[in-house]
Amino acid sequence: MRKLEFETELTGGQSLNLPPEVAMALPEKGKATVIVCIDMDPDDAIWQKAACGQFLKDDSEADAVYDKYC
Repeated sequence: MRKLEFETELTGGQSLNLPPEVAMALPEKGKATVIVCIDMDPDDAIWQKAACGQFLKDDSEADAVYDKYC
């Protein structure tokens, strides 16, 4: 599997624009898996970190391995 990574502007439509160099790298036929990652609101990241910390605060030392995920 080959990975093509690029950024594009979201315009509110139902399609994504591919940069020309990415479009040229695609085969004419076949299947592709598409994963769309969008930037999170900075306030969401702060809230998630606080919620995770609150959730894990009463965990035992045996569960400390999971602390790295917050």
